[in-house]
Amino acid sequence: MTRPLSLAVVGHTNVGKTSLLRTLTRDVGFGEVSHRPSTTRHVEGARLSVDGEALLELYDTPGLEDAIALLDYLERLDLPGERLDGPARTERFLQGSEARQRFEQEAKVLRQLMASDAGLYVIDAREPVLAKYRDELQVLAGCGKPLLPVLNFVSAAEHREPQWREALARLGLHALVRFDSVAPPEDGEQRLYESLALLLEHARPQLQRLIDDQAAQRRARLASAQRLIAELLVDCAACRRSATNEEASAAVEALRQAIRQREQRCVEALLALYAFGLQDASAGDLPLSEGRWGDDLFNPETLKQLGVKLGGGMAAGAAAGAGIDLLVGGLTLGLATLAGALAGGALQTARGYGGRLLGKLKGQRELTVDDGVLRLLALRQQQLLVALQARGHAALQRIEVSLPQEQSRWQEGKLPEALSKARAHPPWSSLNPRPRLSDSERLEAVEDLLAVL
Repeated sequence: MTRPLSLAVVGHTNVGKTSLLRTLTRDVGFGEVSHRPSTTRHVEGARLSVDGEALLELYDTPGLEDAIALLDYLERLDLPGERLDGPARTERFLQGSEARQRFEQEAKVLRQLMASDAGLYVIDAREPVLAKYRDELQVLAGCGKPLLPVLNFVSAAEHREPQWREALARLGLHALVRFDSVAPPEDGEQRLYESLALLLEHARPQLQRLIDDQAAQRRARLASAQRLIAELLVDCAACRRSATNEEASAAVEALRQAIRQREQRCVEALLALYAFGLQDASAGDLPLSEGRWGDDLFNPETLKQLGVKLGGGMAAGAAAGAGIDLLVGGLTLGLATLAGALAGGALQTARGYGGRLLGKLKGQRELTVDDGVLRLLALRQQQLLVALQARGHAALQRIEVSLPQEQSRWQEGKLPEALSKARAHPPWSSLNPRPRLSDSERLEAVEDLLAVL
């Protein structure tokens, strides 16, 4: 088994070292992220594995705070007639008393870098290039380990990336990587590991395995997320309630509540799939507060905000409709037609509707979810999915959602055929009594809807 590659994550105080590690490990609980300086006071590690084999060990280190004084001290360590190289001078420092006293924090960083294969030097690209950062790089270079500068927070409007590139080049550091730990680019991790492979040729196979595994995980997460949304939509399209005129208002409210709760379960599942918690979620016009959509799913104003028109579905307004959606295009049959079908023995045309037809003859109305509400469900979940894909695990602000680019198909036009078909199959919904979720036709409808998503 190959020894895991060891990386020390180093840099000045409060540049986002722990934030970087949270995003790389997809762990919102790793370390402590704060705007306060010197949050990390000790070395903390994490391990990335593929198929049970550890490939990469990452070590978070305290921030370098007094590199200027430390560099002066290191330059005075040579004895008369000596010309120590960087690693020998650093080792002498680590064995001395100042490493346990005045420069205790810096010593923790250098010990970890000396024990690692390479270092990731994290830079807050919003900061000006100051002399203290140049001194830090000289101190770190004395460890004799490859250093890969990581430009963090490059998504910020006030970043100084060009100045940092020039300053690093003057120090002989031409290989670097852009990586925003709050809003990482889709290929951010791949670029980071590819850059490391240039510095550590012997570790290229391990790093390529990480790249391939993370790409596979990203595809799997997206496929799982789309399936969660497809299941939600089929569940809600097939959901229906029967009620007499006297029971209609209560039944409408019960149906609405069931749909709200079902959407909430989907929200929670998406957050968990992307390794976020309920505390990470909120939104602007449609506030997802504490992981729960604040605006009412059935409020016409909510639909209007997303450009969705309210249709004629039975649960959209206060009244309950009197139709039964058949498999053949959503036709509505009147009482006389139903009576004729019964008398003529044509019940095979409406096979599976026995109980519902009987209820209809007894004066019951059937409630289903309006097309506009189904559209809104699709749009809101797609909004959340887009936001989750672009979010780093170091982000402290709550998730903010915006309309997905491919939204028009859900705002207008005909709903996907899979949802129209689902309306005629109440057993396809987990919200109905005696659901048959493993029905082959239902599974086929979910797959058809996935193709649209």
